[in-house]
Amino acid sequence: MGARVVSNSDSFIEEVTEEVRRDRLFALIRRYGWIAVLAVLTLVGGAAWNEWRKAQNIAAAQALGDEIVVALEADAAQDRADALATITSETAQGDLVVSLLRAAQLEEAGDTVGALQLLDALAANGDAPAIYRQVAGFKSLLLQADTLSADQRRLRLDGLIQTGSTLRLLAEEQLALIDMSENMPQAAIERLQRIIADAEATTGLRRRASQLIVALGGDTATETNTN
Repeated sequence: MGARVVSNSDSFIEEVTEEVRRDRLFALIRRYGWIAVLAVLTLVGGAAWNEWRKAQNIAAAQALGDEIVVALEADAAQDRADALATITSETAQGDLVVSLLRAAQLEEAGDTVGALQLLDALAANGDAPAIYRQVAGFKSLLLQADTLSADQRRLRLDGLIQTGSTLRLLAEEQLALIDMSENMPQAAIERLQRIIADAEATTGLRRRASQLIVALGGDTATETNTN
């Protein structure tokens, strides 16, 4: 009999405890339910905002592309450069692309100084993605092939190779050309053979390397083995 009373008492206590828990839960929902609603609205609103931003970015990119096409339709390189100078992108990367295109047009127009100013400014822009800085620096280096010493060019090209830049194989090609200009054909051949053997080398780059090796009297067997 006593055990039954204890059992009933325990059961009653559990029921009361459960009721209290439910009451507290409902009270919390009534008091803080708006937080859950807000969280849902934030998630839905965030998804809608992201889709809207994507649409805006696509529209901005298309508009920038249209402006660039119109600018590049001018007959003279200087006119194309001037037209590109009037374009303002809504994104920093868009401005970088326009700057690179404008530098190319200035170079074609014979304004090497203007092209170098754009390229060097971009290469020194710490806020720009690395690839843009590297492309600008590499192009600047090519434009200064006749004014920079071989040692200066080697130093900068080696920097691209050591950092694992996307341009490292193009830098190797330029170093091979420097080797050739300094009457070091064997060093040039070895560089060119490394380019041919590299899995990341493009077909065009391999072809140029092979032609240079042949011109230097070297062996292109490496290309055959690679393919």
